[in-house]
Amino acid sequence: MTTTGEAHAEAPPPGAGPWWWGRVRSAVLDVSLAVVSALECGGEGVRFARDAGIPEAAGVVFGVLAGSVLVLRRRWPIAVVLVSIAVMPAQMGFLMGIVGLYTLAASELPRRIIASLAGMSFVGMLIVTFVWVRQGVASGDLTFGDWVVPLASLTTAVGMTAPPLLLGLYVGARRRLMESLRERADSLERELQLLAERAEERAEWARGEERTRIAREMHDVVAHRVSLMVVHAAALQAVARKDPEKAVRNAALVGDMGRQALTELREMLGVLRSGSAERVQRVVVPLAAVGAAAAAAADREMGGGGDEGGAEGPCLSELDELIGQSAAAGMAVDLSVEGESRSYAPEVEQTAYRVVQEALTNVHKHAAGAKTHVRLAHRVSEIAMQVENEPPPEVSSAGSARLPSGGNGLVGMKERVVGLGGVFVSGPTDAGGFRVSAVIPAA
Repeated sequence: MTTTGEAHAEAPPPGAGPWWWGRVRSAVLDVSLAVVSALECGGEGVRFARDAGIPEAAGVVFGVLAGSVLVLRRRWPIAVVLVSIAVMPAQMGFLMGIVGLYTLAASELPRRIIASLAGMSFVGMLIVTFVWVRQGVASGDLTFGDWVVPLASLTTAVGMTAPPLLLGLYVGARRRLMESLRERADSLERELQLLAERAEERAEWARGEERTRIAREMHDVVAHRVSLMVVHAAALQAVARKDPEKAVRNAALVGDMGRQALTELREMLGVLRSGSAERVQRVVVPLAAVGAAAAAAADREMGGGGDEGGAEGPCLSELDELIGQSAAAGMAVDLSVEGESRSYAPEVEQTAYRVVQEALTNVHKHAAGAKTHVRLAHRVSEIAMQVENEPPPEVSSAGSARLPSGGNGLVGMKERVVGLGGVFVSGPTDAGGFRVSAVIPAA
């Protein structure tokens, strides 16, 4: 376990150093301190051997072994401090005691253990110094008064224990703070990476939603006109020889609708092109703004929308004109309105208009010639619409219109209605026709 500030400047990789050291230089430092401590204790062991009356070699060996314990300070700091306290009466191991207290205070051991061992070291140093100074005064080596004995003992004990203890506590607290900050930085980096991944997922989802919305808008604004063009072209083919005047009128209608479809398509592409730079600058495009802009540009007044500067989408007041176009194409269609007509939010009116438009387009495609009923109901907090066609007549001719279907009309209508919190239902009727119903909240 690493316990000193110099060994915690950065977290070492596991197994980078020998044995219990995290780094090689930590091992070199500890071995160097142990060598110095062994030399110190070995030299002091000579005096200890003389005072104890034992061979000097034994005292040197004892001192070297005791001082070498310092090499274990990172692994067993308690053992180092206990050994320094044990050899303190022999007046040796001062370096080992200082370094051991520092390592103990900087470690992750409980504070009560650190305080207990520091107190033992302080008391031991106080007693040893008191005895040594007292003997010096008694022998005449020291000529100071008796008051110097307790003062010198207390000063030496404090000086030998307080500085390494306080420094170790400071280094340990600083190391723990740095580790905490490093963990927070790592956690923040992981969170930022996760947020970036989620932002990319949201951007991808937004791009998919945008593509779906644009496809739905283009389907709604173009498919209806093209369907009517095909119907009129089929009628033109059928009456070209029998009724030239009607053929001329149908040809004129086909030309007008083709020009209108081209105008609406050009306006939509212009909106997409003008909005591309802004979409590149931003990460996520607001889908509602894209859909509203595309729909507003594509649904201006038919035939005159290219010259107007407004960006209003279709509204319910244009249903009469929409139904009139279908009637001009040969559809037997009637409109009934219930309740008092009033204005709604632009997105509500636009969605209601699109539902009726797409339902009529589907009748042209799949039930040409069928009688169709369009019902609109203004209620207190909602608006309801229903388009129902009767079974188509069992008549076909070589000139009849055969309109392809992409299968996206009903899906687009449901997405529009559900997106506003409404309810959409479609399906065949018992009589063999088809019914499309939608209810949209007025708010």
